[in-house]
Amino acid sequence: MADDMPKNEPDVTVAHQLETSFRDGPQDQTRNLEIPGSRSARPGMTMQGELPIMTPLEKVNSMKMPFAELKGVTFTEAAKDRVVARMLVRPDLCTLNHTIHGGALMAFADSVGAAATVINLPEDAKGTTTIESKTNFISAAREGMTVIATATPVHRGRRTQVWQTRLETEEGKLVAVVTQTQMVL
Repeated sequence: MADDMPKNEPDVTVAHQLETSFRDGPQDQTRNLEIPGSRSARPGMTMQGELPIMTPLEKVNSMKMPFAELKGVTFTEAAKDRVVARMLVRPDLCTLNHTIHGGALMAFADSVGAAATVINLPEDAKGTTTIESKTNFISAAREGMTVIATATPVHRGRRTQVWQTRLETEEGKLVAVVTQTQMVL
């Protein structure tokens, strides 16, 4: 990689400052993050002093989530009470008869619930990990369809958070419901 190319590796200090800045603001969907050391804002961003600030969705999209990227997960909404993402049912995510594999659905929901937890971490938290997940499969999603995951909180405590994620087709057909418990590290 050329020296003039931007690095994709996050700076641990910057990541910690981002999470600290994020948790210090108001607690609604318009709450934003400062980007330490940055001087210019992207279109649509607001400025706080000389620093641009990030929305919760920009924070989620800036997180390095390699497995979510591998599955083709795209986050479309993020707020403290709701995180939404989309995933195309590709052939490599399917099982027999061109239907999505249950493990792909579970992994999709896990990524969305984890992202929701990150934007709700307590001030002193260092991260999160899934400690339990339960999936109810309701119907199939076929190759070529898009599945939409919507995570909402059941419980947000200092040591654990519980999220329920509804997985539906674009037409609104329920595919699965996942309840996961995230440990706050």
